[in-house]
Amino acid sequence: MKASELTERELIARIAKLLKRQGDKTIVGAGEDDCAVIDIGGEDYLLITTDMLHRRTDFPLQMTGRQIGWMSVAVNLSDLASKGALPLGVVMAMGIPPETEVGFIEEIARGMDECAGKSGTQIIGGDTDSNDELTMVGTAFGLVKKELLIRRSGAKAGDLVCVTGTIGTAGAALLALDKEIPVSREILKALFEPFPRINEGMALAESRAVSSMMDISDGLALSLHDMGKASGAGFKIYENRLPVLPIVKKLLKGGELLEAVVYTGGDFELLFTVAPGKLQKVKKACPLTVIGEVVKEGFSIERANGSVEELKARGYEHFGKD
Repeated sequence: MKASELTERELIARIAKLLKRQGDKTIVGAGEDDCAVIDIGGEDYLLITTDMLHRRTDFPLQMTGRQIGWMSVAVNLSDLASKGALPLGVVMAMGIPPETEVGFIEEIARGMDECAGKSGTQIIGGDTDSNDELTMVGTAFGLVKKELLIRRSGAKAGDLVCVTGTIGTAGAALLALDKEIPVSREILKALFEPFPRINEGMALAESRAVSSMMDISDGLALSLHDMGKASGAGFKIYENRLPVLPIVKKLLKGGELLEAVVYTGGDFELLFTVAPGKLQKVKKACPLTVIGEVVKEGFSIERANGSVEELKARGYEHFGKD
């Protein structure tokens, strides 16, 4: 069997089964959530997450060095945000083609530093080596009070499904780039410089009213399936409730719009569930949009015309079945 015959999540599951836990300090281990969770004693958990990005598959050619650096840090901080964690720092490893201009590498470093700084943390170390393709590997560390940790499991039938911000903008940028359609700087920035929702994640955790949460950088549909699998539940969402910018609705129509908003990914927003009686409390934590509800089983989307379709487990993955 080859890696291409599996989805990324199937491959991760196979690898995770081979990894043995040692001791009782690991609360959340490999493949179980957006971050590993370690009990370090005291009142906090230590959270650790890592991500690898490549020039050919993750950084469109239109991205500047600064934007590559920003993105490489943001993907890791977004995972911490989904657990309501306070970032401690980020270490970055860079695989650099020998012919790369030093000035471009310095741009990457500036972008890394800028994203970390605006998220309330810093780059605390890393490594460099020679590589055939520009490769960025980040590892972020954070802390969260033990009683405030939010996992992707915990959603219950009857809970409301919510998201922060707007969705589909990054997906619209990807589709536009693929079709060589001119788009505004606002749309491209959503893809090239996603802002991790650190403050929103911590505020939602502090509300003590969120039953489950994760980020949707891999796409709304795939994230709902991940959350449903972890929670033993299903989801129904409504197309006419999805928070989409007017500029995106103007750019894309019909199937392309649904593809960008639901399946493409790239938005670093938070997806979370809340019991109906706690919604007003959560609204005080941060701006949100209710897009659906948790059901006992199945995944569906009610289209704007009233028809109901299956919400497929499809989104951004590095591997995929042929």
